[in-house]
Amino acid sequence: QVQLVVSGGGLVEPGGSLRLSCAASGFAFSSATMSWVRQTPGKLEWISSISGVGSRTYSDSVKGRFTISRENAKNTVYLQMTSLKFSDTAVYFCANDVVPPGWGDPQPIVKKDSWGQGAQVTVAS
Repeated sequence: QVQLVVSGGGLVEPGGSLRLSCAASGFAFSSATMSWVRQTPGKLEWISSISGVGSRTYSDSVKGRFTISRENAKNTVYLQMTSLKFSDTAVYFCANDVVPPGWGDPQPIVKKDSWGQGAQVTVAS
């Protein structure tokens, strides 16, 4: 079955950086569009996606600060986060079943059990 395990979260000061990793298994990773989604109380927000061939897209809230990448040989997708803000505080998940804006028919984002526990990122001074 699909498993997505995120690591690398933590506490960071405003302006700092963190890198999240997501280890994936149970599906054809190299051809899958992988996405990062973050959750705050009452809200799921898509923030970035990368296609199997490396095309990238970002939400306006993170564009220019976050970089998504993937390493197909390791079934891993990454999110490099820089210039972190208080508003970036959230639980971060990776997903293989999210259609990013402009890449297909819009679909509501629904959290799945396969997304796992995610990783808490807290930006605080």
